[in-house]
Amino acid sequence: MQKIIPVACFDFVVFGGTGDLSLRKLLPSLYFRDRDQQLTADSRIILASRGEGDTAEIVKRVHDALQTHIPAEEFSAEVWERFARRLSYVSLEAAEERGWDRLQALLAGRADEIRVFYMATAPDLFGRISRNLHDHGLITPASRIVLEKPLGRDLASAQLVNEQVGAVFAEQQIFRIDHYLGKETVQNLMALRFANSLFERLWNRDAIDHVQITVAETIGVGQRGGYYDHSGALRDMVQNHLLQLLCLVAMESPTHLDADDVRDEKLKVLRALKPITHETVGLNSVRGQYRAGASEGGSVPGYLDDLGGNAVSDTETFVALKLEVNSWRWAGVPFYLRTGKRLQEKASEIVIQFRPVALDIFPEGAGRIDPNLLIVRLQPDEGIKLMLVSKDPGPGGLRLRNTALNLSFAEAFKTRFPDAYERLLMDVVRGNATLFMRRDEVEAAWSWVEPILEGWSRTGQTCKPYTSGTWGPSAAIALIERDGRTWHDEPM
Repeated sequence: MQKIIPVACFDFVVFGGTGDLSLRKLLPSLYFRDRDQQLTADSRIILASRGEGDTAEIVKRVHDALQTHIPAEEFSAEVWERFARRLSYVSLEAAEERGWDRLQALLAGRADEIRVFYMATAPDLFGRISRNLHDHGLITPASRIVLEKPLGRDLASAQLVNEQVGAVFAEQQIFRIDHYLGKETVQNLMALRFANSLFERLWNRDAIDHVQITVAETIGVGQRGGYYDHSGALRDMVQNHLLQLLCLVAMESPTHLDADDVRDEKLKVLRALKPITHETVGLNSVRGQYRAGASEGGSVPGYLDDLGGNAVSDTETFVALKLEVNSWRWAGVPFYLRTGKRLQEKASEIVIQFRPVALDIFPEGAGRIDPNLLIVRLQPDEGIKLMLVSKDPGPGGLRLRNTALNLSFAEAFKTRFPDAYERLLMDVVRGNATLFMRRDEVEAAWSWVEPILEGWSRTGQTCKPYTSGTWGPSAAIALIERDGRTWHDEPM
């Protein structure tokens, strides 16, 4: 049984409070935490944006958004009434003076309560909002600020954001969020590794042949085309999500699960990544861009069509990489990463492939002995599967087949799994930064990614086209198959 531990009283201020992220993710997550009685009676949610309107209008928009993004059976009129009373709206300009006096008035007299300032805005506003919070006396010792990705578009811009926010907030008050780290299965990866001697003793180059990390989406860029065309898959997904997953796979055991102990070990992994330079970028990376095809049960346009008009763009919607971690544990073990849009299946998973058996002692015709796989599925159908070779039941000789030890979270734990944001938002209120990125982590990740961007530019490496509904360009298959390996594309 889950034990719900209430958090302390807080004021949760969302800048960009009427935007897509707030309405689609943040507010539904806070609603569920309210439904599970994790919020105190006097905790409040303040939505701030530049749009005109009053609280009643915005509460109506929130109600409609919750009914869209929450299953009907999960929505309760009684919980909504309680949740609605927490909501307030402030119309203000993030980088100007308009409206800040109204936010001051709302927060007046509650300086002892926890204040969470959530930046659901463009990153170029993070510094200006932080400065306005400081200048209007709204930052207290119990304040925290949450920074959404993307945190810059290169090392220099990331450092600038960190410096601007760090000028008014202490590092322990800054929470750089990556929602992948809040997923239930990611948490289980830590338990799997460090609570089971069976796996920890095998978690090294002696037993593991290679590691694959895939984050695949079936959707295109949709309404995010303007943002995405200035970002691309490497910045949007690899620099944060995929590298954070790699860190959790490759890190050494922390002494404790304290925030800095965990983040120290992740930082060591980022600093141990072998650089991909312009000399090696062609061999170790593939860029792709989707074309028209079939996805999600019907015909879909290509990326350039999604941008509209007569768009011309070489922005990548797919990336595949071969990485190496230069450490005693992982020397010689390749890590293959891939992510993309309009792929064949929506799936996020980590595949650990163990080395093959040293000697096949079984008679000819008994069957193929495939290497053992440990598959950690993050979404959908969260679970952990261990592929083993066993004897096929029945008389008539010995026949081998691959079978699965399957831990399906939905079947094993008859309960609703909180969304990643639910866990992370409550961790912010508690002041627990374990699942959030530290400044040096972000900058180390950019330091590794930036030479790839420079290598692509310097060598003129263009995007390989791939048909929507496939697993990406054929060059991504060649990337792994020239090493005698193959991508794991089988469903859980």
